[in-house]
Amino acid sequence: MVIIMSREYDLKPAPSSENSSAKSVGDSLINRRQFISYGFNTATGVLAASLGVLGFAALILPPGGGGGGDLAAKYWAKGREDEAWYGPMHEQPMKKSDFVAEAAKSSTGTSGASGVWNGVPIVVTYVDHAKNAGSPVTNGKARFQFMEGYDGTGKYVGHFDDLADADSRLFPSENLVMIFGRCTHLCCIPGWQLVSNSFTEDSWTPGGGDDGGTKLFCICHSSRFDPTALEMNANTNRSNGSNFKYAGIRRSGGPAPVGLPIIPVVVNSDIIEGLPDYVDWYTYCD
Repeated sequence: MVIIMSREYDLKPAPSSENSSAKSVGDSLINRRQFISYGFNTATGVLAASLGVLGFAALILPPGGGGGGDLAAKYWAKGREDEAWYGPMHEQPMKKSDFVAEAAKSSTGTSGASGVWNGVPIVVTYVDHAKNAGSPVTNGKARFQFMEGYDGTGKYVGHFDDLADADSRLFPSENLVMIFGRCTHLCCIPGWQLVSNSFTEDSWTPGGGDDGGTKLFCICHSSRFDPTALEMNANTNRSNGSNFKYAGIRRSGGPAPVGLPIIPVVVNSDIIEGLPDYVDWYTYCD
């Protein structure tokens, strides 16, 4: 029997120009059990955060399925409507302009939000790469990094560019990256600046390591992921044991063995949409 201790964390709003330091939201605390009880409403039903017990077919909807073929990403701020910067837009389609406006308040030029897409949890991050890529990395301004990847055993897998050269849609579209929101450790759901700690603060360092902030953080077991560090990696389909390589963001620390896969993005009249071309990449939680 495995016993998982329940931890408590201070909830915090995302940093802004008016609130540059991490603050608790009142005296509220969230523990692991409360966190995994959050659900993700979709157009066709409810996706609970404890989805690891369900089959993969119940997790992702086919294009044109019960959701009407709507591939727009939608904000999910359940329980955080008064704290998250996107709280007032709960269940509304994500817009690039929202992320650009929020990133302008950040010292790193980044913003992020939790959401749902095609029936699965996601995190969308915006990085002002176009503006910051030509500046010195010592200025703390985030930019995308295209890197080599290593699997959970430390074996070299390949470079992000090897996959992106074959499909240019894998490169960040208009400074945006959509990330499949299931941890590669035990399929919990990491969040963007959900809690206050050194990993989630509004700071950035290059290299895809575990120092600096702007990390996706999984409160269940403290896995961290760098949404600015894009790599090739490998994982296994949990149902049939088949291996696959994927484009994703780098695991920077914690028990997760590898990073999280990305979902290719297009922007359609300011609406952020995901492309369902690589659903096999998300089967490690089947």
